[in-house]
Amino acid sequence: MKFSISSGELVKGLSSVIGAVPNKATLPILETVLIEAADGRLGLSATDLEISIVEHISADIEVDGSVCVPAKRLLEILRQLPDIPVYFDVDDRNIVRFKTDKGDYKLVGEESADFPELPKLDESNGFETDADVIKEVIKKTSFAVSTDDLRPAMMGVFFQIGAEESKIVATDGHRLVKVIRKDLVSKNEMNFIVPEKALNLVLKALEGDSCMIYVSSDHVQFKADSTSIITRLINEVYPNYEAVIPRDNEKKMKVDKQELLATVRRVSVFSSTNTRQIRMSLKSNTVEIQAEDIDMSSEAKEAVPCEFEGESMVIGFNARYLADVITNVESDDLLFEFSTPNRAGVVRPADEDVNQQMLMLVMPVMLNSHA
Repeated sequence: MKFSISSGELVKGLSSVIGAVPNKATLPILETVLIEAADGRLGLSATDLEISIVEHISADIEVDGSVCVPAKRLLEILRQLPDIPVYFDVDDRNIVRFKTDKGDYKLVGEESADFPELPKLDESNGFETDADVIKEVIKKTSFAVSTDDLRPAMMGVFFQIGAEESKIVATDGHRLVKVIRKDLVSKNEMNFIVPEKALNLVLKALEGDSCMIYVSSDHVQFKADSTSIITRLINEVYPNYEAVIPRDNEKKMKVDKQELLATVRRVSVFSSTNTRQIRMSLKSNTVEIQAEDIDMSSEAKEAVPCEFEGESMVIGFNARYLADVITNVESDDLLFEFSTPNRAGVVRPADEDVNQQMLMLVMPVMLNSHA
């Protein structure tokens, strides 16, 4: 196999697939990237057996062929070079030699036949959408994914793809986010749970305007431009999230997002390091944020102007979870809905896109006699 390519292009391609290379692989072949030279371009493939990424880049191919090369070492070498042409020559013993005007280099590769076969999905069960839409829903939901191994279904984002609209949901039991998109649809309805790690790689590696999504019983593939990301699905039953969303919320508050967020962050500095508990006292035209750390004899209290409808109420939240929810709602003003101090608070943006509806929940905490 012989080919030449600019170091910058090869670094870009390797950077797209390196996320699928495990740090500690049970099989040495998983620490490599499969390089396939054919039809005037290079195919770069990496996998950890759960997530696979394939990237194609243009190159000057002199002799077709394939080889597996230590991925991180090759990327580290190339990153130290300026953007200059690199000439590769791989012999029948999988010795990889490459040279630039800076010097000559050698790596020992492995047989491409030993590289795991990547899943192939039936492209008849798929749909097309805007790549930016997929990235947007990932950004809005992934922060709420659970890290609890005992609840594997909640360790991913739940996609409910419909013919007229789709629901994308994530929860860790402390907060929940549900995004409804009218511009993310498929003629075939499908439900699947995608691991958070895979979605983070989709965010980093996926480029282009449109994205094809193919789904099988075990895998989902995101394909855009020259990049393809395939991941194993979480084959679990997602919890009935609709059951925890409070209905008939009589107490409603409209408040400036940035002012509330800044106040929560300031006051939470004075909360207990164990519970991170703050209390919100809701009144007709102000919401009072209060925290106290008995062990450190510290306390703080601030008032934020708001528009509030309903009877006054005091409710407690974990400051970090509340701040996460506030941060991820894109709107100048937030709409809060409450029912009782022991039921979740509902948070929505005051202004929404015509194609999107967003709802977030943050679970309350039991208030002690102190703040």
